[in-house]
Order: sequence, then C-alpha cells, then structure tokens
Amino acid sequence: MKKLKRNLPWLLIITSVIGLLASFILTMDKIELLKNPDYNPSCNLNPVLSCGSIIGTDQAAAFGFPNPVIGLVSFSVIITIGVGILAGAKYKKWFWKGLNIGALLGFIFIHWLVYQSLYTIGALCIYCMIVWTMTWIILWYVTLYNLDEGNIKAPKSWDKLVFFAKKHHLDILLTWFVIIIALIIENFWYYWETLL
Repeated sequence: MKKLKRNLPWLLIITSVIGLLASFILTMDKIELLKNPDYNPSCNLNPVLSCGSIIGTDQAAAFGFPNPVIGLVSFSVIITIGVGILAGAKYKKWFWKGLNIGALLGFIFIHWLVYQSLYTIGALCIYCMIVWTMTWIILWYVTLYNLDEGNIKAPKSWDKLVFFAKKHHLDILLTWFVIIIALIIENFWYYWETLL
C-alpha cells in the first residue's frame, strides 16, 4: 500500500474537485429553479435521468437546506486536506479518524439517497450519482490508508479481512459500482427496454 500513501493526496484532490463541480452545478440548478420554476436543468435528459424531478423533493433538502451545500463544504475541506498533504502537512491520528468518520457519514447518507432515488422518487440525477461515486472512493481509500498507517485499528480477528481488502481494493470498489448499476438497471428496466 506504499502507492496509496503516495497517491492519496491526489486521489483526495481529484475526487473532491469532481464532487465539488457536481455539487456546484446542482446548487446553481437549484438557484435557477427557485428563480424560475419553469427552468429545465441541464441534466434533465429523459424520464429516468431527470435532476429536476429530484431537486424539488424533500429528500433533496434532507436537513432543511439543499443537499449540494453539504457537497460544497465537504469536498472543499477534502481538497484542502489533499493540498495540505502535498505541501508537507502531517495530520494527527484523531484528524484521520475524524476524516474517516465524516466520510462514513457521507457514505451512509448517499446510500439513503440512492434508496430514495430508486424506490421513492423514481428518478436519477447524473450529478448526484457523481457525488455518490466520489464519496465512496474517498471513504474506501481513506479507510485503507488509516488501517495501513495504524490511525484506526481493526480487531485482530479481522486481519485476514483487512489483508483481503488491501489486496483486492479495486475489485471491492468496482463491485460496489456493479451493484449500484445493477439496481439502477433493474429498477428502471421498464424504461431501458423501450430503448432496445
């Protein structure tokens, strides 16, 4: 996992820049919709890929303000952390644990949003899916880094599981993507089959 230590700041910066851009576009679309209810967001592509169907829902403001604001703040913080590492900053264990907890909370939240998009709202937002993806990548590699550096300790009985996770980190990451894609295909099959 030496490569991870070397590449982690770049991974944090790149994934967070992508997540920040997606959050920014969603925020701008929300502002435009507030100004003009007839506004058609750029990611309204069809009945399934329809940001406009999601932006106006209660789920899109789960904490009383638009969800993309969370992305604007969180991804900005993570970019700063990545740049700090490149500049030579050394963070303490409690800091890394805090980052891990924050990423885990984000991961839990995006899974609630995945469920809401698929089974309650019945539409997908391209920019939201980008945020889901970046959040999962950040959590996964921050966790592996913390395990490798001893910032977080897994129980001894988990040694084989941790070894497996480190060895197959990319496979596990891709498995999550495949599962989410399979759920999307299955849930919206009624629409996809009309395109065949």
